[in-house]
Amino acid sequence: MPPVPEPTARPGFGQAVRVWFKIGCLSFGGPAGQIALMHRIVVDEKKWLPEARFMHALNFCMLLPGPEAQQLATYTGWLLHGVRGGLAAGILFVLPGAAVMLALSLLYAFGRGIGAIDGALFGIKAAVLVIVVEALIRIGKRALTSRLLIGIAAAAFVGIYFLALPFPLIVALAGFVGFMATPVHPQKLGAPANDNNVTPTPGRWRHAAISVVTRLAVWWAPMLLIALTLGPHHVLIDIGLFFSKLAVVTFGGAYAVLAYMAQQAVDSHHWLTAPEMVDALGLAETTPGPLILVTQFVGFLAAFRDAAPFTPLTAGLIGAALTIWVTFVPSMLWIFAGAPFIEELRGNKKLAGALSAITAAVVGVVLNLSVWFALHVLFGTVTEMHAGPLRWYGFDENALDSHVAVLAVTAALMTFRFHRSLIEVIVVMAALGALTHYYG
Repeated sequence: MPPVPEPTARPGFGQAVRVWFKIGCLSFGGPAGQIALMHRIVVDEKKWLPEARFMHALNFCMLLPGPEAQQLATYTGWLLHGVRGGLAAGILFVLPGAAVMLALSLLYAFGRGIGAIDGALFGIKAAVLVIVVEALIRIGKRALTSRLLIGIAAAAFVGIYFLALPFPLIVALAGFVGFMATPVHPQKLGAPANDNNVTPTPGRWRHAAISVVTRLAVWWAPMLLIALTLGPHHVLIDIGLFFSKLAVVTFGGAYAVLAYMAQQAVDSHHWLTAPEMVDALGLAETTPGPLILVTQFVGFLAAFRDAAPFTPLTAGLIGAALTIWVTFVPSMLWIFAGAPFIEELRGNKKLAGALSAITAAVVGVVLNLSVWFALHVLFGTVTEMHAGPLRWYGFDENALDSHVAVLAVTAALMTFRFHRSLIEVIVVMAALGALTHYYG
């Protein structure tokens, strides 16, 4: 294995494990909040990494598909204790949130029809709408720093909303445009003016090859077992293949891929309805860990509702576990295989420009997600309309749900005017939703 760069103050492995578990339990607030929490503990309090090294790791993780905060934890753990440190950090970052999400999935599946639960979910829908809009504004401010990047974001929105282009294609096109445009307009893409020459890490190709082969085998082993025991057409195969594909196209974080996942899970696979998809995001926002844990909820319900030959509960548990496996094993593969190349990636201005373009495209995709959620939350029934190659969503303006609209305005005031925390907004909206259910 190539040598691991020496951290500032190496902790004992047991101490690091305890800290990573603490971070996993406290990592609320989406990627921005999770990265800030890691920075405070790893850089400011423990002084395990210097500021420059932490930002170097973050820049690398932003280049990768998958949840960047979990990958940042994995990479930091690798720096401290090699592969076992990366595994411990990556797993413990996800485990607490996955346990909470599983409990919420069980409550959702068995608790529907209970007034308090239905009312709370009704209120959370309004909070989700505001959360997505707030994410759009936050990402947009950071990403759209030039007219070129604004144009890429606009083109991405048109492509996914009006032309129904697949999300992976939009990511690929944006990355290609950024890669090709960087030599001409590096400043418009936030890339350095010149490449930085970095000494390659010895043995990096051998290490990368071993990591890829080993982790590909680990990634696909459950799928092979399911195919051999249940056949290639079982719903668990569909779940595993879908979320495996999702794991390699989730550039830009969970919000970026949610629109693609929602359209596929709702419209193509029919695993859940659009309102249930909104509920899924709302529940994911209340848990620690990566927001992409929303996939666990979808995998649970998909298997729960097509359970044969298992009971619904057993099938749901297997579906949730399989979804977690195929979502997070690939994200750790990228870290272990790519770590020796980090310095080279950091010094390449074309790759920096491609990342900036992809991030701009993500803004357009999140705008599409915002419109999709807003229509389904506020108007309920939404119809897909077509005219030649164009596609858009139609709705009846007279079907506006006034109760949801009032709750959404309340959530917006709490978020933008009074700057309340994410958890506070979720809790208050759930309580108001329950009251509305009983007295509205």
